[in-house]
Amino acid sequence: MAFIDEIQVRIKAGHGGDGVVRWRHEKGKDKAGAAGGNGGRGGDVYVRGIRNLHILSNYKHVKEFAATNGGIGLKNSMYGKYGEDLTIDLPIGSSIKNLATGKVVTVLDEEKSILILKGGRGGYGNEHFKASTNVRPMQKTLGKSGDEADFSIELALVADAGFVGLPNAGKSSLLNEITNAAVKVGSYEFTTLEPNLGSLFGLVLADIPGLIAGASEGKGLGHKFLRHITRTNLILHCISAENEDVAKAYKTIRKELEAYSSELTEKPEIVVLTKTDTVDEKDLIKKQKALSKLSDKVVDVSILDEKSVKKFSDMLVKRLSNDKKAAKKAAKKSDKKSDKKSA
Repeated sequence: MAFIDEIQVRIKAGHGGDGVVRWRHEKGKDKAGAAGGNGGRGGDVYVRGIRNLHILSNYKHVKEFAATNGGIGLKNSMYGKYGEDLTIDLPIGSSIKNLATGKVVTVLDEEKSILILKGGRGGYGNEHFKASTNVRPMQKTLGKSGDEADFSIELALVADAGFVGLPNAGKSSLLNEITNAAVKVGSYEFTTLEPNLGSLFGLVLADIPGLIAGASEGKGLGHKFLRHITRTNLILHCISAENEDVAKAYKTIRKELEAYSSELTEKPEIVVLTKTDTVDEKDLIKKQKALSKLSDKVVDVSILDEKSVKKFSDMLVKRLSNDKKAAKKAAKKSDKKSDKKSA
């Protein structure tokens, strides 16, 4: 199944049902009084986050989503049936933009429903217009139209860490070694054509397709996936030791991240020198020094060395776990300040 991370679709809330003119019927007395019920309201539309990255693929050929309309009013002053609400499941990390208003809703919480369109109100039946001066009302009103609009939906992966780098930098191979992922790998560029996820002791790691110079301008395969890095907490910048100029490789990717969003270059980063088994010790030390001048956190790893992989995994778990603890502590501190201000 092809990975789909953006779609455009029309979404409609339900229309309200019309009010009706009806009369009470009593023995020996026709049209004893107004008894036309109001129409039912149309169904609302919600979006809900789920843990299924491929759910957008199910909507690839869907042109329109629609909640059901409300039913017309009934006799004996009864309301028409309410339209059923519609809930659209989206991958966590999705942004849904109303193209008419420009309003953007971001789905970040699992199973939390967010209202995006309101259903139309039901019309009034003739009983609503009954009064001492209008004992036999013939008035009724039509139901209101539900909201509707065209929406664009884009997915940006939510992950604890994201692997980035030039094509064939060893990102997928490293992900396979340290997680339960089973990503396709090869000795040629652009083996990874879509983002892949792996789990490391409950931490989510994302492998982003290889980037090239000009990716932020639409070149190569990776440009459409740059947004997936925006919601990663930590960037793992992979650079193959096979590169003659590792500093140039580093600067190429950093330039593309900066061009896409300056916020990406402000994210915490670890530079990972991969495929260290392909060079001799002297060349490895030279490349480590070159990268150390550009980043304050450089590690090297070879997937052919079990100890190297374990050392890298342990370091990553410790780093991400500490980052999570720090984030929770900062959130609690912020909440306490907010409570004090409210008091």
